[in-house]
Amino acid sequence: MSTRFASPTSYRVAAIQYAPSLGEKEKNVADLLALVEEAAQHGARLIVLPEMCTTGYCWTTRAEIAPYVEPIPGPTTQRFQALASRYQCYIVLGMPEVDALTQVYYNAMVLLGPDGPIGTYRKMHSYMSESRWARDGDGGVPVWETPLGRLGAMIGLDATYFETARLAALQEVDVLVCPTNWTLEQHPTNWWMARAFENGVYLLVANREGNERAMHFHGGSCLLNPDGSIQVALETGSGILYGEVDLAHSREKRWGSEQEVYGNRLQDRRPREYISLVNNQYLWEPLRYHSLYELGELPQGQLSCVGFLQLGLSSFAASQASTTLETLQNLVRMCIRDNAPTCPDILVLPELVLPGPVLLHPATQNPAKEFADHIRTQAIRVPGPETDALVALAQELQVSMVLGVAEYAQGNYYNTILLLDPHGIYGTYRKLHLTQRDRLWASPGNLGLSTFDTPSGRIGLATGYDVLFPETLRVLAGMGTDLVCAPAFLDFPAPVPVAATPGARASFSFFMDEDGSQPHHLLWRVRAAEHNVYLALANWSQECAGGRANGMSGVFSPNYTNEVVADEDEPGLMMMTIDTREQRTGRRTTHMLDYAPGDMAGSLTGELAYNILDSIPGNVVRAKPMLRKRQPYWYLDIVKERQS
Repeated sequence: MSTRFASPTSYRVAAIQYAPSLGEKEKNVADLLALVEEAAQHGARLIVLPEMCTTGYCWTTRAEIAPYVEPIPGPTTQRFQALASRYQCYIVLGMPEVDALTQVYYNAMVLLGPDGPIGTYRKMHSYMSESRWARDGDGGVPVWETPLGRLGAMIGLDATYFETARLAALQEVDVLVCPTNWTLEQHPTNWWMARAFENGVYLLVANREGNERAMHFHGGSCLLNPDGSIQVALETGSGILYGEVDLAHSREKRWGSEQEVYGNRLQDRRPREYISLVNNQYLWEPLRYHSLYELGELPQGQLSCVGFLQLGLSSFAASQASTTLETLQNLVRMCIRDNAPTCPDILVLPELVLPGPVLLHPATQNPAKEFADHIRTQAIRVPGPETDALVALAQELQVSMVLGVAEYAQGNYYNTILLLDPHGIYGTYRKLHLTQRDRLWASPGNLGLSTFDTPSGRIGLATGYDVLFPETLRVLAGMGTDLVCAPAFLDFPAPVPVAATPGARASFSFFMDEDGSQPHHLLWRVRAAEHNVYLALANWSQECAGGRANGMSGVFSPNYTNEVVADEDEPGLMMMTIDTREQRTGRRTTHMLDYAPGDMAGSLTGELAYNILDSIPGNVVRAKPMLRKRQPYWYLDIVKERQS
């Protein structure tokens, strides 16, 4: 670590966007050295270059890339080191590395400081092409102490696995650098935005651009703020982008809306509930894994209709002709009947619909105590007369319902989510991750994370605040969850606008305005896709008696294919079909045919028999490919309790 200059609390950073030529190493290095020197001359203290920028990316074999790999440190790092020393800056260089001892290759990056190399990171989650020539990283996720703060790294596909950035955040990283070769969007992707937001860190991404072996790299290099917003981005072309880092912002882990702090990104975690996250559940075929020992077989897949009812705080309060329970019953009846004959199989309502999430007439002398007293006074027992009435409503309407209540049980109060069907209370979940407002009256849940098998699929229960922690859905997904139902009472996160590039196609991973002109990042979309689950989130909206909620309820798909989203103030019932069918091709049979493999006599199609348990389902919600490609060996720190 250099001690020649005082450590700054804020400084200038740069990301270099460049189109390397495959195999033209000397040209690439010369171009990059010129760009790095330009960035340093313009005051950048931290400069990040793209993944594999010295050689190009799309290599097909180990033999093909062999002439271009180098050890770290080596001849190429020495050339960039000279610039780091001359300009007293820090340079992140992505390149293919050879281990001198084993001759194994890695997709790697090196952090160079004024006094020499500081550290190396080897890409942990490999893209499919790298498996042709490179080994997955074997050094974990390091964080380096420097005069610019604590710096950490991930490369490319690592950003789609929340564990990589979380491991760095748990080591108190200030700035995450991400050399990448990203192909999906022309904008900064919402995967990157989720990683910055959920960890409260700056994320400095350097992507390549241009074409290589039929692959098109879109650029979109950026500096993301700790709230997930875009400070600056370079969407197309080669060049340098500059931004500013303020370490005070990345060290503030409280989060919420402008009006209210909800809690802390790291302190509110519940590591003991995440233990299964370090298990590699989807290493095996999912249907066989879940049916092992004839236990836990996934429900038969089918088409189902999932609905959510977004309620307005002020309108809900104004409609209370008598009790909150009667108001709720009338609203559900009205919405179901107004949409007939279409009716959801599962209806998700917001958090704390009983007794309502705000105190309607506070005396304001001690609003926190008044609110807590209100919730505790109105808390219900489960089961009890209120749940009996709601089960009767489910029977009347022939619908299952998921909703939030304040529960009193054995001397404690819980923020509880109930799954009700026409036959009774089918599932109960008590909120694990508590907001500051929850802590005024509730204890943390004591039932853990569970799933419940229904005709519509395997359902996991959570609240909106739980879903902000990516560990929650990872645990539920590992249990084979098809659909997560999440009642919410949140005024954040807000959709983050992304600049629309003239003439660019709409990115599949962004939420679009109604007229399709303005893309937005919406965290709930990432949460569903990164865990390959459907997510049905029902939030409150509007403002009432000091309480606020921002709506944005929706049903989000496991791979961005379709969704239904309510606007901030849009009330009422909305619905979407979800598909949990296994969608296999070929003959479905578990017994052998009357001919030997290879003998097609008597077969019109040439299909061979197979055991369906030994196949990977064609439906992403059942196959869960994002879980299959994790690297749980390195995730142990995620389940360790933080020391105070």
